[in-house]
Amino acid sequence: MRLVIVGSVAVDDVETPQGRRENSFGGSAVYASVAASKFTDVGIVGVVGDDYPESVCEILKSNRIDLAGLERVPGKTFRWKGVYNDLNRAETLDTQLNVFAEFSPKLPENYLNPEILFLGNIHPQLQLDVISKVGKAGLIACDTMNFWIDSTPDLLREVIKKVDILFVNEDEIKQFTGKDNIYDAGDAILALGPKYVIIKRGEYGAIAYSKTLLFYSPVYPVRQVFDPTGAGDSFAGGFLGFLAKHNKIDDDFIKNAMFFGTATASVNIESFSFDRLLETKFEEVVARVSKLYSLMALKKMW
Repeated sequence: MRLVIVGSVAVDDVETPQGRRENSFGGSAVYASVAASKFTDVGIVGVVGDDYPESVCEILKSNRIDLAGLERVPGKTFRWKGVYNDLNRAETLDTQLNVFAEFSPKLPENYLNPEILFLGNIHPQLQLDVISKVGKAGLIACDTMNFWIDSTPDLLREVIKKVDILFVNEDEIKQFTGKDNIYDAGDAILALGPKYVIIKRGEYGAIAYSKTLLFYSPVYPVRQVFDPTGAGDSFAGGFLGFLAKHNKIDDDFIKNAMFFGTATASVNIESFSFDRLLETKFEEVVARVSKLYSLMALKKMW
């Protein structure tokens, strides 16, 4: 499998200034997979309850997403309820782990040697378990959040030591490293082992940082944000999908991946759930990347 994504599959109730939607289908694995499917074939590893609609599974399968690693077990699917009074930050009103509480990732045989493995925002012990199961991955990337930084920092540190790319937001990287400056924080992450750290900064874009690279990507100018849920996951999905499509990883490809991740995330936030992202053609993503290129173009003035 070219790209394997491990993470949550959820049903959300979301309210934003643009409205609200109940039973909105999401989860880190779903958002990342739908974004990545614009570029390459994807295998998803997760768990759902027997209440998860088969119709949604069929939609995913029809979009280059292999569900051999999606386990269906008796019980209810993971549910999350939140409100965005500030579009940069969700307020969680209710979390019901349900079948996700006992999630133990099971990887089909053809998932065991992926070109790229993405570990979504799940318990660090589960991330370590998956890493131990894959025979050889060309690249391993992971995401995390402040909950794991608070509750399992030592396990998270062990995960970071084993990955090539860490996706993390600005507040979280400062919290984890104890550094107030994001570049000092980036150095602290690189010292643990990753080749690249991708620092997400919300409406201020994202930074790709390594020992040889410092690159900034602005956000794509979206006029009306409907639902920010899954923005970081769709960014990672677009980013890694681009790398999987070209099967090459160096500083120049990382720069381009930043723009493709930004473009897919910009599409995702224009609707509730993954509706807008699902209907978007690859050509529209490319057009948005071209717009980002033009925004970054500078003319020498001296």
